[in-house]
Amino acid sequence: MNGRSDPAGEAGPPQRYGCLTLTTDYGFGAGFVGALHAVAFRIAPSVQVIDLDHGVPPQDVRLGALRLERFMRFAPPGVHVGVVDPGVGSDRGAVAVAAGAHAFVGPDNGLPPWAAEAAGPPLRAVLLDRPQFWLEHSSRTFDGRDVFVPVAAHLASGRRLDEVGSEIDPAGLVRLARPTALVDAGTATLEVLQVDTFGNVQLSGGETIVEALGLHVGDPVQVQAGGLAPLEALYGETFASVARGRTVVLVDSDGCIAVSVNGGRADVLFGPSPPAAVSLRRG
Repeated sequence: MNGRSDPAGEAGPPQRYGCLTLTTDYGFGAGFVGALHAVAFRIAPSVQVIDLDHGVPPQDVRLGALRLERFMRFAPPGVHVGVVDPGVGSDRGAVAVAAGAHAFVGPDNGLPPWAAEAAGPPLRAVLLDRPQFWLEHSSRTFDGRDVFVPVAAHLASGRRLDEVGSEIDPAGLVRLARPTALVDAGTATLEVLQVDTFGNVQLSGGETIVEALGLHVGDPVQVQAGGLAPLEALYGETFASVARGRTVVLVDSDGCIAVSVNGGRADVLFGPSPPAAVSLRRG
């Protein structure tokens, strides 16, 4: 690997970051994550690498964007690589975005902007069009290893944003549609965001939806998904707000409404796969 040693220019002095984080849909099989760590270490051996999440469901760009955005509440200043990239090898762009005390590197498919905007202004972006900052002999199918992590490691080591790519207008970055949460005639229609390791079904919407439905702890809630019979649940603050084996609707640690079963899995209540949308109503 090699890079340039351009003098500092109008963009000002370089910024060093204390860590490099990784969010992907790679899983831990086949050595993909290990390859990311190895490349980062070769370029920036003193930078701490944090595996934020490698369990994003395959090709679920929106959930990857949501998870990275949520992490920003806890993130130390760093360079954050996000790779959920169904378009790898296509003509989709590869970008780095600087925001506040953070930088974000990944495909221009809607994954970086929400986290970058959460990190705070100012917002600057570059197109990663300078192969001298990529891994030599790059593959067309593994940009996480060959493009994104090498660029992130160079940034973490002190390279300026304008060194690793050509400036572009951040307003032109691909942006995803936000999950919807609607309340009409006492019924909330929410999107399913994810099913976690414990089988909790996380939905769009949070406290404002709870308030709109007039829910209080202990109130009965009807949970409706597709053509299934309504599920009877209670609104609670914790899983233990209901008896073991009972269904509870609560606001989870991400601030989202979730359907859970105390001591069990809520996802099995909806059949072999989670529905795209769930309706809630009081009573």
